[in-house]
Amino acid sequence: MKTKSGDFVLPGDLLGVSEEFVPSEWTYEEEGKIKALVTGIVSVDDKNKKISVVPKTDTPSTLAPGMNVLGEIAEVRGQRALVRIQKLKDKDRDLQIKFTGGIHISQAQKGYVAKLKDVFRIGDIVEAQVTKVMGLDNIDLKTSQKDLGVLKAMCTKCRNFMEKTGKNEVYCPRCENKETRKLSVNYEG
Repeated sequence: MKTKSGDFVLPGDLLGVSEEFVPSEWTYEEEGKIKALVTGIVSVDDKNKKISVVPKTDTPSTLAPGMNVLGEIAEVRGQRALVRIQKLKDKDRDLQIKFTGGIHISQAQKGYVAKLKDVFRIGDIVEAQVTKVMGLDNIDLKTSQKDLGVLKAMCTKCRNFMEKTGKNEVYCPRCENKETRKLSVNYEG
């Protein structure tokens, strides 16, 4: 089946293959197959061999570089923290697709970071900025700006939300545990 301009597609629908087209706006490539990232209408540029999707204007929000998102730290391993992206900041509508993003240790905060576990912990609520979208589960994020980072920190001992005590330090009133995080200036704890 060949996709042509004007076809209506849903997220994940096959549009073509990388030997035939270059993925463009609102598409992504997965194992040589170009797929739709959003609900919309296919646009094929035969001259430049590009294929893209024009999003429907009444569809729920989706991700693009430069957008700020809110999410929960799902895993912290080695050089990367995985974030379950919940929603776009300042938008009431849910995201069209549930995305998972990653924050590389070099994008966590300004300066040297020895261990990513000193910056994020599982269960923390974070605000991050999208830097790159390369598919459904390949979103690059950063929290190095002052207004980005942990908005709510969870104690690793008792799972209670923690209070801010210093620039990048939090305290649990329940178990008296102290920990460090990359806190946003908008920390809510």
